[in-house]
Amino acid sequence: MSTAVVIGASMGGLLAARALHEHFERVVIVERDRLPDSPSSRRCVPQGRQLHVLLARGREILEELFPGLTAELAGEGAPIVDLHGEVHWYNDGFLMRRAPSDLLAVGVSRPLLEHTVRGRVAALPGVSLVAESDVTALVTDAARTTVTGVVVTPLDGAGPAYRIAAGLVVDAGGRASRSPHWLRELGYAAAPEDVVRVDLTYVTRLYEHVPEHLDGMSGVLANAVPGNPRAAIAAAVEGGRVAVALNGMLGLQPPTDDAGMAEFADALPAPHFARIIRSARPVGPPFLMRYPGSVRRRYERLRRFPAGFLVFGDALCSFNPIYGQGMTVAALEARLLASNPRMPARRFFRAAARIVDGPWSIAVGTDLRFAEVSGPRSARVRFVNWFVHRLHAAATRDETLGAAFIRVLNLVRPPTSLLAPTIVRRVLGARPLRTESVPAESASAARTAGGR
Repeated sequence: MSTAVVIGASMGGLLAARALHEHFERVVIVERDRLPDSPSSRRCVPQGRQLHVLLARGREILEELFPGLTAELAGEGAPIVDLHGEVHWYNDGFLMRRAPSDLLAVGVSRPLLEHTVRGRVAALPGVSLVAESDVTALVTDAARTTVTGVVVTPLDGAGPAYRIAAGLVVDAGGRASRSPHWLRELGYAAAPEDVVRVDLTYVTRLYEHVPEHLDGMSGVLANAVPGNPRAAIAAAVEGGRVAVALNGMLGLQPPTDDAGMAEFADALPAPHFARIIRSARPVGPPFLMRYPGSVRRRYERLRRFPAGFLVFGDALCSFNPIYGQGMTVAALEARLLASNPRMPARRFFRAAARIVDGPWSIAVGTDLRFAEVSGPRSARVRFVNWFVHRLHAAATRDETLGAAFIRVLNLVRPPTSLLAPTIVRRVLGARPLRTESVPAESASAARTAGGR
């Protein structure tokens, strides 16, 4: 019987298992955590309490992998959101002009999304989940050139360690992946790493959703800018709630008390965050989490790598969560894995690197706008950041530019599409933005934020 083992039952592991189940008679997912019977946060997924964004491209792929998933989530009360027509976008302090679009997202909490996907995966023929157990070692052939299985150790003394023989092992263990350690033990070189430190802290709290607080829309976003490393997102989610996430970069930490959160929100160009914090009824406490920086492990650059073993999802590349790219990139990698799970590791890693390149350039290029973030600033990076700032200003009047930006941010189109001649002409030909072109409250708040 052909068997595949997936390490980790978070979103990356679930997507990897979905990709493999049609190619292997048996797929075993091994997870350290206890897996709840209902949508709830998990100890091993501390980020699960934070606001999550499933980009439009990610929703499309999940719908391909799990037909009817969008409708199932909507049936649980998750709103379906037109990202261009039903969200306030404050980019660099400029309020984007809204327009109806086909860019649809789902306002869903991480626990509900993961629970629903896990139920779909667990129902697949040949798939089994082994919870509260840890993969503690890889098993190889005598020459250590091929991974042939894993050693599984039940936690809390529930039983002795045992082996699972496998034709393929996929490490979807997330940012804390132990693949670098295991590979060194087997005599392989460590993968080079690209690290971009952003020293991000984010605080999420749920409130009762009052439509008037978002002007009848489903969400609002304000990005961080040099001189004011604050950002925030508010999104309507299931259960008649709205999640508010306040983000501070470069060591700036959002407070967790009501007055402090409201004051933090006052320095943002969008008035909606402070309005919700001051007026809406909280549903539970605030949750704080820190994220030191983006990490990309360059397995595609290794000359030697054992057969029968792959690294996947956040274990391959962990992005600054402000941009909400992780689940969508994992979904794209799942499509790649489903196309040929027995492809050589080097071929998989090279193809996965091409998937990661676009989102990585968006996240890292944007982070490098901040002088405090270390990293190479090529002439192209500096030009693109200057150009995108001009695009944000022009998008206050031109919905075509707003749509182009949102499509890139949602990984529907590549970043290079923003430099298409038609887009460049619209950006450079836009009239200089007058102060009155931005809502007075937005312009005032932006000036206040820039002076703090």
